[in-house]
Amino acid sequence: MTEQDKTVQFYGAMWCGDTRRARGWFDQHQIPYRWIDIDEDADAAERVRELNNGFRSIPTLLFHDGSRLVEPSTSRLEEHARKLGLLSPPQPLPPVTSEE
Repeated sequence: MTEQDKTVQFYGAMWCGDTRRARGWFDQHQIPYRWIDIDEDADAAERVRELNNGFRSIPTLLFHDGSRLVEPSTSRLEEHARKLGLLSPPQPLPPVTSEE
């Protein structure tokens, strides 16, 4: 699977704090996404409503495996990205040593 195939479809609007937080998280972790602003794209806004039982819930994130997250917390984003292999597993902490 190419990097293009793993690109997340990211529906949101820049006035939304949750959208800005999630975009910042994706940028920080260099996870590719296709930004779709539902305020500028009426078809995208309708797609979000269809996916969310008539609600305009953002951010709505569609992943390459067909899964989606809606208004996810940062911890949920991280968990899902790791599950899909978009984010490396956390590195173990070095052992604690006492300096006597």
